[in-house]
Amino acid sequence: MHLPPSPRTPGTIQLLRWIFTPMSYMDECASAYGDIYSLNIRPDYPTVLISNPDALQTILTSDTKELSSPGELNQIFTPILGTQSLITASGKQHSRKRQLVMPALHGERMRAYADIIYQVTDEVISTLEIGARFSIRSVTQTITLKIIMQAVFGLYDSPRARELEQVLKTILDSTSSPVSLAAAAFPIFGKILGSLDPAHDFDTLLQQTNKIIYEEIQERRSNLDFEKRVDILSLLMLARDEDGQAMTDVELRDELMTLLTAGHETTATALAWAVYFIYKNENVKTKLLSELNSLGNNPDSNTVFKLPYLTAVCNETLRIYPVGLLTFPRRVEKAMSLCGYNLESGTLVYGSIYDTHHRQDLYANPNQFKPERFLERQYSAYEFLPFGGGARRCIGLAFAQFEMKLVLARILTSVQLELVTKTKVSPKRRGLVSAPNRPIYMKKLS
Repeated sequence: MHLPPSPRTPGTIQLLRWIFTPMSYMDECASAYGDIYSLNIRPDYPTVLISNPDALQTILTSDTKELSSPGELNQIFTPILGTQSLITASGKQHSRKRQLVMPALHGERMRAYADIIYQVTDEVISTLEIGARFSIRSVTQTITLKIIMQAVFGLYDSPRARELEQVLKTILDSTSSPVSLAAAAFPIFGKILGSLDPAHDFDTLLQQTNKIIYEEIQERRSNLDFEKRVDILSLLMLARDEDGQAMTDVELRDELMTLLTAGHETTATALAWAVYFIYKNENVKTKLLSELNSLGNNPDSNTVFKLPYLTAVCNETLRIYPVGLLTFPRRVEKAMSLCGYNLESGTLVYGSIYDTHHRQDLYANPNQFKPERFLERQYSAYEFLPFGGGARRCIGLAFAQFEMKLVLARILTSVQLELVTKTKVSPKRRGLVSAPNRPIYMKKLS
């Protein structure tokens, strides 16, 4: 098989590097091999990473006899999301699920979520003590978890909702460590760790989560008043496919878990990075405040969403440290040529979001935080792809972008903060995504 170049280290070493130091490993590989390279990190398939925009367009827009994007390749998400999630579905089932879920996360629905976003942000910020330092990611995670919980289940405060919120946070925290990933990749390592594995209580926590969600679904099915509600769960229960079929309870559970986990963890990290860069760069903060203050009091949420410099700041945050490092995989079904290499059937191909966002030919001085680059140039969907691309592009991207902008706008205009952590903060692996390698401390001034 004529694969692209690969590090010469043994597969076990490559996998460990990928688990514990993915960003520096990708930097090394991109520097050594350029647009395309191979990694020996999966025992079942050869794995190829690509950062060439033309090649990315080929793999992300193709779902043909040559290249497919089967959900079975995303089975690593199954323990949390289940087997009926949009992420793990394939073919017609994947298309059906997107059509059922999409309306709740796009279009006019965004306006209904604006009040939730502002209300939760104000509530969380008000609990911060003046003069006391706090971890900004802990704050943004609290904000985004409460927002997605209220968007999914509605504007109410019930014991069930509070319990689910706490259990979800515990699950995500316990599975976020690279050690847990290593234990999953090397079962013998997991056995050695035993109760020291941060995720050793995972099954118990998941059973607790499932019980709460299924109880909520059954309660709503027994009460037809849910048809008058506009939260995401109610909308999904009312949704019908082309054949007039509704989602089953299992489908509802799996889509809710997808929204509740992926729908807050990633945005929390992106918000934490954005706050860090804004308060680290006085010029950026000054420009952003000037733009926000020009809107006056109580601006329309859509007006905030469309602000050019705020958009540039969010885009640059998602570029420099993308939360998702790779696109969902594509599998070569029939031998094909890509970037001058003949890829055999069975090869897995990933778009490398991180490598693409750090290409010198696209982003001069890629390690510099410079929002202006997004005002000076329009990047294609294969040059800037923080939410992936093609049929597997993140279905919640509109919600995430809307939430990120409104939360940032609220923080900047309603409270004075100071960055306490002055030294450089770098990205590290957090579960299957990335996050700051240490707490970013802020202080509330007033």
